[in-house]
Amino acid sequence: MRHIDIQTSLSPQRLVSLDALRGFNFIWILGADGAVIALADIMRAHGGLLAPVGQFLRDQLTHPYWVGLRFYDLIFPLFIVITGVAITLALPMLAEREGLAKAHWRVIRRALILYVLGLIYYGGLSGTFDHIRYVGVLQRIAFCYLAASILFLNLDWRGLLAVTIALIAGYWALMTFVPVPGVGAGSYAPNANLANWIDTQFLPGRMWDKTRDPEGLLSTLPAIATCLIGVLAGLLLQVRQLTSSAKSLWLIGGGLVMTAAGYLWSLEMPLIKPIWTSSFVLATGGMSLILLGAFHQVIDVWGYKSWTPAFVWIGANAILLYVLNALMGFDEPARRIAGGDFGELLDEVFVHGVGALIVNLTALGLVIALARFLYRRKLFLRV
Repeated sequence: MRHIDIQTSLSPQRLVSLDALRGFNFIWILGADGAVIALADIMRAHGGLLAPVGQFLRDQLTHPYWVGLRFYDLIFPLFIVITGVAITLALPMLAEREGLAKAHWRVIRRALILYVLGLIYYGGLSGTFDHIRYVGVLQRIAFCYLAASILFLNLDWRGLLAVTIALIAGYWALMTFVPVPGVGAGSYAPNANLANWIDTQFLPGRMWDKTRDPEGLLSTLPAIATCLIGVLAGLLLQVRQLTSSAKSLWLIGGGLVMTAAGYLWSLEMPLIKPIWTSSFVLATGGMSLILLGAFHQVIDVWGYKSWTPAFVWIGANAILLYVLNALMGFDEPARRIAGGDFGELLDEVFVHGVGALIVNLTALGLVIALARFLYRRKLFLRV
């Protein structure tokens, strides 16, 4: 088997449902979002009863400016939860095979590689040092993976649960009671909260939103808690005293309770993805557990797998496809295949927007084809 040794996803213990859920998660940022938005625009242009449905779909595939929680906001925390689950499948075997000390070193090395990939994703060293984005999506995943893995290797489930609660509650306390110079304490407004202030004062390089960064320094703490929720879910999936269906029910039931708790907490601490509020951790963590439980029940327990191959192909190489999409993109090849005058002709023959829909579906098809090619030849990017 050939491997590029860089992810924790393809261990012998891996669950098909986990790879499928990872693929379902990533497919939205690899083309499915654009296809649904194009379809939503067609529905809005058509008018009538389809217009509000189209507007709803479009809204769900965009981020709110600040406060709020939509489907698109779930994608990042869901992947971090999945990363936590994968940690519990891969690290015990690694520690048993190579020893605890080497397992720690492998974790550090993998996190460092993932961090470097994140730097490259956002432009690397192509500009001045002041324009490097030192934090970002892949960098946050690296930090969460590193912290959650080290904690997993050294604590039992009680310790992990205690750290998770401490991170969530501690972040709330910091954001609520520590005053921001010139603003005061307890503010969650853009550029007027503790997380944004710390980034402004201490985060070097380029920030995503110029004056603040959604993957900033302080908000990484609750993101680690999100990863630990995945670790705890992974440990639940390995409890031998529970039947497989019982594990699914525990995940779904626990997810419902967490989601409700998150929305209830949002009455005091709003749901804000750009600063990863504690209520956001609970709500998105709960939704992630619901999806994990549902995928586990349908795929691993009931055995309904005929609809999963494309998701599994993408899930097995999610990071690689994500990086390739940034470096070369799939949109431009898709436009060369189905864009230009051909797309405009489709708009004229059918309805305006069909051309954009076909281009987005073509890009998505290219992603799936590449994922299938890599999977069939057992080429995986391991991080």
